[in-house]
Amino acid sequence: MNFYRNLSIKQKQVVWAWSFLAIPVLFYTVIRFYPTFGAVVLSFQEWNLLSDKSWVGLENYQKLFSDPVFWKVFKNTFVYLLIGTPLSLVISFAIAYHLDKVTFMHATIRALYFLPFMTSAVAMAWLWRWFYQPVPIGLFNNILASIGIPQLPFLNSTFSALPSILAPAVWAGLGFQIIIFMAGLRSIPTSYYEAAEIDGVGSWTVLREITIPLLKPTIVFLVVFSSIGFLRIFDQVFNMTTNDPGGPLNSTKPLVLMIYDTAFNAFDMGYAAAQTVVLFTILLIVSLVQLFIMRERKYD
Repeated sequence: MNFYRNLSIKQKQVVWAWSFLAIPVLFYTVIRFYPTFGAVVLSFQEWNLLSDKSWVGLENYQKLFSDPVFWKVFKNTFVYLLIGTPLSLVISFAIAYHLDKVTFMHATIRALYFLPFMTSAVAMAWLWRWFYQPVPIGLFNNILASIGIPQLPFLNSTFSALPSILAPAVWAGLGFQIIIFMAGLRSIPTSYYEAAEIDGVGSWTVLREITIPLLKPTIVFLVVFSSIGFLRIFDQVFNMTTNDPGGPLNSTKPLVLMIYDTAFNAFDMGYAAAQTVVLFTILLIVSLVQLFIMRERKYD
């Protein structure tokens, strides 16, 4: 206590700050950082849960980068990212932009859009799986049959399986993105729009020159958030392709599902850890890109 009494006010503030930060720092050290370090070490070892761990060096990474299934899965993962992220952002922004102008039942409509985000991903995946079933079970194929169009093998085709998985993944995240976009739109000062209206500026010019530039922080956040979500996509793929995990010829399998199969079906923990490190590296790069963009914005 004498030590604490002899501290200055500023030093006491530092002590109290670190006292409050100790719990989350300890939590992240035990729950986040230690397992991450353990996974990196395990990626250089061979272990099947029953035998002792043995050091194999870069063998797991050599096996990974020479595995054609990995490159197929790597491509699928980035297809989810490169199609899902911009598509979801464009749709959610369009909905938020027009919903922000709606006054009738605004709160109810906004809640309805947010409802899928609150619903269990497993439940939604099984619902969409039912939609995609052949006649007479599937909703979509029944609709197609009723208007004379041949039914489609949504989840059983290497061409249509991935878009069929991507659709519910995009739909599930729209609610959150709409809410964030609306918060960003509400934070833009109305004086900009009033000045544009006085000058007779058209709506498209206002959107291009005022709304979108001032939404840059919101867009950056949602791009990174959505990118990480699509890079880690798992629930929809796993539950919608239960009979054939990863779809026909691995056409829908993402990296997370490959890690799951390697770890809990093949019990090759070292190889799964190497795949995890690759995924972690990709996520880290995305995060660093976010920091770079935000730094550029700071000095604009």
